[in-house]
Amino acid sequence: MHMGGGFHSHGHGGRTTSSLDDEDRVFGRVYDQQVVSRLARYFWDYKLLTLLAGSAMLAYTLAGVATPWLIKLAIDGYIIPRDLAGLAWIVAAFVAIAALGAAGQYGYLWLTARIGQEILFRLRTRMFEHLQRLPLAFFDRNEAGRVMSRVQNDVTQLQELLSGGMLTVVSDLLSLVGIVIALFVMDVPLAAIALSVIPLLVLVMALWQRRARHAFLRVRRAIAVVNAGLQENISGVRVVQSLRREEVNLQRFEQANESHLEANLEAGRLSAALMPATEVLSAAALALVLVFGGLRVQGGGMPVGSLVAFVLYVQRFFEPIRSLTMQYSMFQRAMAAGVRVFELLDTPHEVPDPEDGAELKVTSGDVELRGVTYGYDPERPVLHGINLRVTAGHTVALVGPTGAGKSTLAALLLRFYQPQRGAITVDGLDIRRVTTRSLAKSIAFVPQDPFLFSGTIAENLRYGRPEATPSEVEAAARAVGAHEFITKLEQGYDSPVGERGVNLSLGQRQLLCLARALLADAPILVLDEATASVDPATEARMQQALRRLMAGRTTIVIAHRLSTVEQANLIVVLDGGRIVERGTHTELMQAGGLYSRLYRQTSPSPSGSEWRLSGTIVTA
Repeated sequence: MHMGGGFHSHGHGGRTTSSLDDEDRVFGRVYDQQVVSRLARYFWDYKLLTLLAGSAMLAYTLAGVATPWLIKLAIDGYIIPRDLAGLAWIVAAFVAIAALGAAGQYGYLWLTARIGQEILFRLRTRMFEHLQRLPLAFFDRNEAGRVMSRVQNDVTQLQELLSGGMLTVVSDLLSLVGIVIALFVMDVPLAAIALSVIPLLVLVMALWQRRARHAFLRVRRAIAVVNAGLQENISGVRVVQSLRREEVNLQRFEQANESHLEANLEAGRLSAALMPATEVLSAAALALVLVFGGLRVQGGGMPVGSLVAFVLYVQRFFEPIRSLTMQYSMFQRAMAAGVRVFELLDTPHEVPDPEDGAELKVTSGDVELRGVTYGYDPERPVLHGINLRVTAGHTVALVGPTGAGKSTLAALLLRFYQPQRGAITVDGLDIRRVTTRSLAKSIAFVPQDPFLFSGTIAENLRYGRPEATPSEVEAAARAVGAHEFITKLEQGYDSPVGERGVNLSLGQRQLLCLARALLADAPILVLDEATASVDPATEARMQQALRRLMAGRTTIVIAHRLSTVEQANLIVVLDGGRIVERGTHTELMQAGGLYSRLYRQTSPSPSGSEWRLSGTIVTA
């Protein structure tokens, strides 16, 4: 759609329940089959790299498990018997296994990082593409901040899981299994004694997880409050400074920031407590092994090398447990983020292209609405049985009080929403049967709020028609009266446009939006109160631009200033979602109905220097 910015929907009534209302779901299950299976499809696209990463991880794990066993063989088989020749072979094997482990560790860390980043790249791209195709109703129901959170924060939460987290957990589990097997193969009674601390370790972990879950959740909520306060004060800095609210707002921010500090301190204290507890249990297990193993060695029931290997295995046994403990919370956060990411990706295109969608090729530009009924909440329609025909090349003005349904009607024509009943046709073809791309090329839209994108002025003008030549861009700007101010800028058409065009005046931004619509060269034009926010002098210049833009096009104009639509071929008056009057300006003024009353409220005073609006005189 050749749009200058966001669409302003008026009179929504009640909004439907948001589909993104679960932002507090910070922790999910440690293992969510649906999330894992969906991610596995992405891994399948990199099956060769995943196989290589898995092989490298297995080599690294086996090397770690084999090292203490080699030390046992060296001590018992060669050092004590003083077999230096045999010891040389053990040393060579030790070096080879260490090299294999180092290569395996590098390989699986690098490969998993690459696979993870590739998947994250595809996820972000797919989410962006999906968001571009979602209907406007979705964005009516969901704040921009929550949508941004899905694309940025939730995908980032998956990063640690995808970039090594999953294989690290597999490696830790395999290490545990390998160590336990090695312990029981060497000595079953001593292995049972060494692992007797495991029930106590499980209890410590369970208690820690319960406290840590609450603490980390508190941190997440506290930082959300801090970010919200920061964003609100930055966005409203003009109001803050004009009302001298700096000190009050600072006090409120300090309170939120202090809550965040306290939450982080609690989380840090809990994290700091886990490692010492694990170390104490590890020391207890080592002490048991040294006491009972030492007695066995003294009694001749156990070789010295086996005791040394036992000590090394017990030490290594607690390393993957510590790692798994730290990965536990990461898995919970990643699974919750995965649920939210795929929930967004599964949000249907409520206005999808039909399977056999036709290409709309406007020949004349007749637009017709037949019995159109629509409500943002289906139980509360805001349009009721609208019947309207816009003859090709004519201008139809939609007027009426706020909330009458004017912008909603235009949004239906743009197919931002689907009518609950009735149909909208262009040249006799139902727009639900055409592709959205061809419909977009046929309708140019200029909103009340002129929206410009980051880039140069020329790039913004080409937004709806990237292939336009520089001469065509300049011709469009000249036609709407924008060329003069553009050439006065330091870099002319190559001048950068700040965020949302803040370095340009409102009138200049609106002229650029008009030029953009003209350059798009669509046969149907929709103007949503395009002059409502400018002063009378700027409006006069814009009216000249609009006349050039509207020439030869089927035009639908939404206006509050009724003096701007006097020359329309047809004026349609909406009230309460129904057409209550229609006719030319003269006919409606003679009828003395709603249009006549609205016109007198919004028409300029005889002097032309004042505007009368709803009974209040405003000096221009």
